[in-house]
Amino acid sequence: MVNNQAALDTTFAALAHPARRAMLARLAGGEATVTELASPFDVSLPAISRHLRVLERAQLIRRERDGRIHRMRLRPEALQDASAWIEKHRAFWEAQLDALETFLNETAESREKPTEEQEETS
Repeated sequence: MVNNQAALDTTFAALAHPARRAMLARLAGGEATVTELASPFDVSLPAISRHLRVLERAQLIRRERDGRIHRMRLRPEALQDASAWIEKHRAFWEAQLDALETFLNETAESREKPTEEQEETS
């Protein structure tokens, strides 16, 4: 479990930056070169390379070299653990919120119903 937690931490840290999320979104449409991934951003190529290394460390992408051309590919299976973690917590919080809604509805209904004392005095 410790290794899984470390992998989740690495994945979520990689997903924390909007540029990296944009790169992953681009790669969801197919492979791209580093230059193609860099084109929408107004940052240096070394900065793009740092972002790509973060994504590689998180195993969200893989790099294929063809001479001087580096092609990047998405590894969607790497998101499975993160997706499972999110789903588990989503289900938990939905259950908690459903229970809260039930409680609030029951409380509101009990306040709307007149008690026996209120009926006798009217």
